[in-house]
Amino acid sequence: MKLLLVLALLGAPVSTSAEHPQIDWHHCQLNAADTEGAALDEAGAECGELKVPLDYGRPDGPQITLALSRLKATGDRIGAMVLNDGGPGGPGLGMPLRLRTAMKAAGTRYDLIGLDPRFVGRSTPIDCKLPFAAWPWAGGADRSSFERVDRQVADIAARCGANAGRYLPYVNTRNTARDIDRVRIALGEQKISYLGYSYGTYLGSVYLQMFPGRTDRVVLDGPMDPERYSARLLRTVGPANEAALRAWASWAAARDATYHLGATPSRVMASVDRILRVAARDGLRIGKYELDDGSVPLVLFGPLADDRDAARATYAGIVRTLLDATYGPVEPGPELGGFLEGLLTPALSQLASAQIAIVCGDRAVPRDRQVYWRDIQAHRRTEPHFASLTRMTSPCAYWPVQPQEPPTRIANSEPALIVAADGDPRTIYSYATALQKHLPNARMVTLKGARKHGIFGEYGNTCVDDKVIAYLLTGRLPADQTC
Repeated sequence: MKLLLVLALLGAPVSTSAEHPQIDWHHCQLNAADTEGAALDEAGAECGELKVPLDYGRPDGPQITLALSRLKATGDRIGAMVLNDGGPGGPGLGMPLRLRTAMKAAGTRYDLIGLDPRFVGRSTPIDCKLPFAAWPWAGGADRSSFERVDRQVADIAARCGANAGRYLPYVNTRNTARDIDRVRIALGEQKISYLGYSYGTYLGSVYLQMFPGRTDRVVLDGPMDPERYSARLLRTVGPANEAALRAWASWAAARDATYHLGATPSRVMASVDRILRVAARDGLRIGKYELDDGSVPLVLFGPLADDRDAARATYAGIVRTLLDATYGPVEPGPELGGFLEGLLTPALSQLASAQIAIVCGDRAVPRDRQVYWRDIQAHRRTEPHFASLTRMTSPCAYWPVQPQEPPTRIANSEPALIVAADGDPRTIYSYATALQKHLPNARMVTLKGARKHGIFGEYGNTCVDDKVIAYLLTGRLPADQTC
């Protein structure tokens, strides 16, 4: 493993030239097609760039650029809050627009900082030049499908090595946490607040560990278990997604007059099973796209993490189209068409490249593909719809570089507010309870009976939202409680 300077490992400034980073602030809109930049400008935000070291072990070496936005406080200012939307590799530049509204009375009390993490969005990008959004992908119905998709996965890793290899050693969560602290310094803040969703809860936990005493108010929504976070994270969520699928089937059966997927939950599930069976045998033609048993499980998995009626209706429309395609070619509706455009074309190559590179840079995974094949086979009966997806090999099994640092061990007394839904299909509830054990001074608000990933400002639960907002306003953590 590459040895970094001890001070860099601790996250402390390592050179005089890097101690006073500067942000170049300006308007946000890049061109006429940049609707997000236009919306930021209209809201009164400003955008800027910050230079940070590519390698914090060589702080005076090559630099990369971070892109960020700032929507300044207009009320009695509490401080600056950095926002992260998860991913990993999710862009954050536009988040202040959404969070100012979600935070209600607290929204105008903070300078809201949207950050495109290193190698994401407008920040210095990496691009593996992928032919499609590359991961996760399902291993399919049999060994031949598994071998085909495994070759596909290995090719992704090779493309990343060929097209982005010089950056790969420096794409990891610890370096992103160091970047956040460089943002803090550049903003002139002794402490920053932080709000992160999903992977952003892991990033926030790493920041708390590496930079103790430098945060004010921290909200971690849709929390990750830091011990389980890796490219194999999804292998524990199969049962929760099978349960979410069955719950949706009950919802759809009650609306059979609209969707015609089956008048009972078992008949709806039979429709889903037919989709998977025909996709494996013959493939599905939807518009210009060909789907098979490698891609269909992801189409079924992706939109399942929201149990609100509107989301379930969209999901029912997607399933209806997939079912129609088992009888012959069909055209996709706008939701499915957009999803397939992102999934099966190079359109999201940059976003997928960053996501893969971050997770592969954080923690090594088994490199023996038999481990994954056996895992899928052992769970096909209990996880018939998603085992081949959640337990499949990832590009990390073929990654051209090893992680440059060991995973961060989270164990500290920093305060934070954890927000979790007990039926979250993506970051399951046991992840939330595990994270609280690593952060014993954190408190948790649990939303009962919700199958939704990401709650604050998104789900519309007044109880949860009010408790988060009260904490952001006062800095006082509530007791553990249930909504």
